[in-house]
Amino acid sequence: MQEILDVIMAAETAADPMAELRRLADVPIPSTYRGVVVRAEDAKMFDGVDSRDKDPRKSLHVQDVPTPELGPGEALIAVMASAVNYNTVWTSIFEPVSTFKFLKKYARSSDLASKHDQPYHVVGSDAAGVVLRVGPGVTKWHPGDQVVAHCLSVELEDAAGHDDTMLDPQQRIWGFETNFGGLAEMAIVKSNQLMPKPDHLSWEEAASPGLVNSTAYRQLVSHHGAQMKQGDIVLIWGASGGLGSYATQLAINGGATPVCVVSSPEKAEICRKMGAELVIDRVGEGFKFWKSDEEQDTDEWRRFGERVRELTGGEDPDIVFEHPGRETFGVSVYVAKRGGTIVTCASTSGFMHQYDNRYLWMNLKRIVGSHFANYREAWEANRLIARGAIHPTLSKAYPLTETGQAAYEVHRNAHQGKVGVLCLAPQEGLGVRDAAKRARHIDAINRFRGI
Repeated sequence: MQEILDVIMAAETAADPMAELRRLADVPIPSTYRGVVVRAEDAKMFDGVDSRDKDPRKSLHVQDVPTPELGPGEALIAVMASAVNYNTVWTSIFEPVSTFKFLKKYARSSDLASKHDQPYHVVGSDAAGVVLRVGPGVTKWHPGDQVVAHCLSVELEDAAGHDDTMLDPQQRIWGFETNFGGLAEMAIVKSNQLMPKPDHLSWEEAASPGLVNSTAYRQLVSHHGAQMKQGDIVLIWGASGGLGSYATQLAINGGATPVCVVSSPEKAEICRKMGAELVIDRVGEGFKFWKSDEEQDTDEWRRFGERVRELTGGEDPDIVFEHPGRETFGVSVYVAKRGGTIVTCASTSGFMHQYDNRYLWMNLKRIVGSHFANYREAWEANRLIARGAIHPTLSKAYPLTETGQAAYEVHRNAHQGKVGVLCLAPQEGLGVRDAAKRARHIDAINRFRGI
């Protein structure tokens, strides 16, 4: 690994960085590498423990793992940086099920996939790095290419996947439902997961938007999601968080008006720094949408709807950007405008949603389920990052050895934006190729830093 890193670091100051990086084609691939794993033997370690008390620091381990064989259509990348997503938290606490069930099922699907069934699961669904090798049939990508990886792993052998790859029955989320993910020194990806690394960003900045930016893009912008248009009012829960911060930026960039819902004055200020003007601090204003674990408070739904209309000049949201799930879904259905759309993914506060169907059917609203993004949507979302129209929301970055702590902070919601992880990168700030573009956007790039 050190020889690989030496070549990548030499490119930082080389007159011709790409010529330097092309040398990676001749560097031997190590037989092992360090990865962040959960272990099959630990799958029941949290049995009987409340979800909130399950500690990723106890279940995530950094260990050497064998380098898997590269198959057709795949690429091996040296991972310079990655990031923590909620699916890594779910993996680490073995909820809603142990991911080893996913890996065993995938392994049974083909001889090529059998390598994913291991007593360890290398986690992580984001990555920025450099291509080391490509498998048979890969022609677009070559050793030395600087890339980011999106997390859709798809086989595309079924007809159902050729209109929208997210509908492929063999669609999986890389690093969650597959092995050899991005929180490691190397990773295996399908070649159609690769996209060009934005050249004005550091490795850790480039790694952080992938999953959440693409997810928000499909939810809001795509014809598979809410099809947001200019002038729409978009209610965004958790607007300063990993998903919400990209939804807020996409709404503003697309000519819509976000109504940002947050849980503190500090988070409200973050939204205003992104350009949002309409912000609700649900904690500061005392909104509690449940009377008990069994009963929601419809009076609070009405009070919240009145607060939204107060901010918008009397308009209800055309779109509600849903991802908390159980805690907020009832009020989301209630406040959406007549004929409006509730677009939902994730359910970080619980998967079992409850809502009053009268407000849906009698007011002709619709609920749209959305899950990550297809390659085209991920590419377009990454293109917005590369053009400087949408910016990373990285607040801090940890070394690979402290990934457990990073996941713990995400699990406890003690973070803002995205939390990055340095994998091979020895320090932050490396990998920038266009300093002039970076200088033009530096305030936006750093707006979440240190928060």
